[in-house]
Amino acid sequence: MNNAVMRIASLLVFGVAAALFAGSAAQAKPGKVIYVATNGNDAWSGTIPKPRDGDGPFATMQRARDEIRKMKQANGLPVGGVEVQVRGGRYVLPEAIQFTADDSGTSEARVTYRAAPGEEVRLSGGCLVDTFQPVTDAAILARLDESVHGKVYQADLKALGIADLGQVAVAGKRLELSFNDQPMHVSRWPNEGFVRIVDVVAETPVDVRGTKGDRSGKIVYEGDRPNGWAAEDDLWLHGYWFWDWAEQRMKVDAIDRERKVISLAPPHHGYGYRKNQWYYAFNALCEVDEPGEWYLDRATAMLYFYPPGPIAQGRAEVSVTPTLITMKDVSHVTVRGFILEAARNHGTTIHGGEGIRLEACTFRNLGEWAVQVSGGVRHGVIGCDVTQTGAGGIALNGGDRKTLTPAGHFAENNHVYNFSRVTRVYQPGITLHGVGNRAAHNLIHDAPHMAMGFGGNDHVIELNEIHSVCYESNDAGAIYTGRNWTMRGNVIRHNYLHHISGFRNRGCVGVYLDDMFSSADIVGNVFYKVTRAAMVGGGRDCRIENNVFVDCTPAVHVDARALGWAHGHADMWLKEAEEKGTLSGIAFDAPPYSERYPALAAILQNEPKAPAGNVIARNICQGGRWDGIHTAARPYVKLTDNLLDADPCFVDAEKQDFRLRDDSPAWALGFQAIPIDKIGLVDAPCRATWPVEHAVRPSDAPK
Repeated sequence: MNNAVMRIASLLVFGVAAALFAGSAAQAKPGKVIYVATNGNDAWSGTIPKPRDGDGPFATMQRARDEIRKMKQANGLPVGGVEVQVRGGRYVLPEAIQFTADDSGTSEARVTYRAAPGEEVRLSGGCLVDTFQPVTDAAILARLDESVHGKVYQADLKALGIADLGQVAVAGKRLELSFNDQPMHVSRWPNEGFVRIVDVVAETPVDVRGTKGDRSGKIVYEGDRPNGWAAEDDLWLHGYWFWDWAEQRMKVDAIDRERKVISLAPPHHGYGYRKNQWYYAFNALCEVDEPGEWYLDRATAMLYFYPPGPIAQGRAEVSVTPTLITMKDVSHVTVRGFILEAARNHGTTIHGGEGIRLEACTFRNLGEWAVQVSGGVRHGVIGCDVTQTGAGGIALNGGDRKTLTPAGHFAENNHVYNFSRVTRVYQPGITLHGVGNRAAHNLIHDAPHMAMGFGGNDHVIELNEIHSVCYESNDAGAIYTGRNWTMRGNVIRHNYLHHISGFRNRGCVGVYLDDMFSSADIVGNVFYKVTRAAMVGGGRDCRIENNVFVDCTPAVHVDARALGWAHGHADMWLKEAEEKGTLSGIAFDAPPYSERYPALAAILQNEPKAPAGNVIARNICQGGRWDGIHTAARPYVKLTDNLLDADPCFVDAEKQDFRLRDDSPAWALGFQAIPIDKIGLVDAPCRATWPVEHAVRPSDAPK
């Protein structure tokens, strides 16, 4: 969306959200306030915000939690619930803050943990490293390039009490370093981008439909850079070894400098290795040669670091604690306005329970995910910023697929960007699984692979803006799902996807329904400069309707892969149906599935492998190429009332304002207006960058 439209959208929604906030604030005045501060004492009462006359705030959130437990056991929660107000400062968490069912509020009396208004509260799983000294050891200096002598520092982590140094290559198990709140990167070569595999040593050939490689784990390189790695005994390579969507970090076993062959240690990559794929080397002391790089010698616990700024004036921190907040079977609790950072695994995990709300928080510099929700009902992540995670952003999983009972989890108005630092593929910014969950008004951008993923039934993905994703991969989808006939009823509507073209502009997909995924509605979206914008990969009963495609190549794709190369998946499903009467473990032809999805109930009688029932109607295509429908699929696809060869009369296409003027010929074809002014973030109450007291939802939770 252009800036003018964004401003209009902000103003329009601001009034709604502000009104909601005003009503919510009046009803939500807490019955009791408990205070926590860095200068507090867990032996005090916690009833006053500052130390005074031998009393004052608690020192930890755990102590406040325990006080609420006592309160509940004695007299129950007061009318209006309880608010724990945490004063500004950095709170180091040697272990997770654990909440259980005993810490729940009620629908009428919530328990809220929040940052004090106007104060920055940081929950950190890290250890500050303030013992750096210049490297003076002659043996270490000999391994470093002369250009960085005097610029690289060292610190003994064992002396800081850090015993678990983690692993080198696995997200969630790595020790990571940040400096002035920015993640630093393990030393690597080349410092940017990748180098190509010149060839593979043919010992165990592999051929996948004509794509050839080898499984032996021996790759041929060019140049002399590996000659300098002789002293590196913990060297790794990170590469996309066979497919453009499957990466892995692998340890180097040996280097034959005469033959220019690198042998990788087993277990080898599952798909194998092939010529012209790409990789880089990392975790070598000798490659600490640019600001921001570091290397940890796990034998000596010595950390080597080339800081991007003056070391004495910066703040260096290594991740230690696995997860910062865990909630199990907890209900009606709000966590609001905190910065959660420097954990090796996750920011927050939620299992079971009801009505947890994470509002206006910032999740950053985490080893894996910001938020993982599993089970329970009506949990929400609202107005949060998520960045620099080692894996994905927000994962919502809940609902019962056998009964089609929805969970009603929701992710709204979140800004998720620069994620998947370590695990580069299949780690979405937001993912929905189970039944009946929703993602709306989110902005997701700058990721090596997918922005959103989903699996299950009856999810809604709407009013999101997605751009600049899949930049390090190909044959990938900004919004992706795949390989199931029974996961139906999903709606992808009113989203704006733009500038998505894949690694080295080789092509990626906007909405990717992979390997016979069926019965999804792609309705009322805007695609701009997206290669293969809407893709049905052999699936059935999908609708691509009322979308705008601009400069997409192609705009729509439908194939019949289950009638050809991908028949094996369908054959397995049909065998299961014959032997067990189920598809993917689902009683597909009995209630509730037969009632909710009648086309699924009759699938075995209607050419099950064919892409039948797909409808492509009332779309607009300008520029690029419209038709990517394969010949074998075309007889099964209904195309009607698409505007392909006429000027659609956009308001201002050059400024990416793809609203239609009143004189657009699309109206006569039945095109319905897309609410472009409502797509994306709501820059009003419920943003992490706004004052925390305004963190409220802009709309009701999904029913």
